[in-house]
Amino acid sequence: MRDILPALGRWYTAGAPFGLATVVTVSRSAPRDPGAAMAVGPGDEVVGSVSGGCVEGAVFELAKEVVESGEARLETFGYSDEDAFAVGLTCGGEITLLIRPVTAATDPGFTEVAESVEAGRPVTVATVTDGPAPIGATLAVWPDKVSGTLGAEGLDVAVTADARGELALGATGLRHYGPRGERREDAVTVFLHSFAPPPRMLVFGAIDYAAAVARIGTFLGYRVTVCDARPVFATPKRFPGAVEVVVEWPHRYLRNTYTDERTVICVLTHDPKFDVPLLEEALRRPAAYIGAMGSRRTHDDRMKRLVEAGLTEAELARLRSPVGLDLGARTPEEVAVSVAAEIVSLRWGGTGSPLTATGGAIHPSTQRP
Repeated sequence: MRDILPALGRWYTAGAPFGLATVVTVSRSAPRDPGAAMAVGPGDEVVGSVSGGCVEGAVFELAKEVVESGEARLETFGYSDEDAFAVGLTCGGEITLLIRPVTAATDPGFTEVAESVEAGRPVTVATVTDGPAPIGATLAVWPDKVSGTLGAEGLDVAVTADARGELALGATGLRHYGPRGERREDAVTVFLHSFAPPPRMLVFGAIDYAAAVARIGTFLGYRVTVCDARPVFATPKRFPGAVEVVVEWPHRYLRNTYTDERTVICVLTHDPKFDVPLLEEALRRPAAYIGAMGSRRTHDDRMKRLVEAGLTEAELARLRSPVGLDLGARTPEEVAVSVAAEIVSLRWGGTGSPLTATGGAIHPSTQRP
């Protein structure tokens, strides 16, 4: 979608309707992931791809049909062992596409969404794909506002909350709701397409606790980097395959690394020569979470050193130390769960208390701006 947005923007600005096909779900060895898109515009101009060539001919015709009819369609292309080529996908997988017409009337927020994507500002586009709601209806969700509607206020509220959750992780996929946004029903299917890179988790200190934190960070959807100045410990074989491993002094690496309000920083070195200069850098830059491992004695000594280094009370207040929630964790894996729980709690404003000890809604409704 990112690749074809310039062409879509040109058509939209010119007032030319176009048909947009988006992969919303896949199974087995499908050729493209959810979010892959193809569009057919004026003069039968085609941009993008949904299958690498297997079904593009059929999708071309469907895109033209939805522009003419003004009605969106959901189509599935699969594989048959008996007659693979007759079905379309020869790779053995299955893809489901939403093909819908896009015009200024149906998508008044299209330009703002396109501008956000181009500028790298996070936005999720929610589109109804099935059920008793207008198929093809869209709701654009930013961290601080929304545009459009899926046809029912309750559905908009529920989808907005979920879209912001997916946006925090840069995730894309299907969600199911009742007609008015009921969580335990599946009458309405909505495709949430997030335009945001996965947030980063920077883990400093290549110890066994770091390996566990890196694994759970990957599970939560973060792009994880482990950094340590000691090459004997910072080896890729000690960490999950998806984790980047860097040999560098931690504070030097962080100084030259971009962070934003979604970045998580876990300082597991608990050695003053590493963690004090590292935390000096971390506490003065954007980050969603900054946690440091160590005993209470280590914490007190660390805070004293940071004060001597000139950090302000406001900067020190950002530090979560000792790291994690009080779960009674002992093993590296249990500590990783404790750290992850604190990260999630801080992100969504959770109390960290057992739900049996709290009242009211488990997931407070996100109010529309």
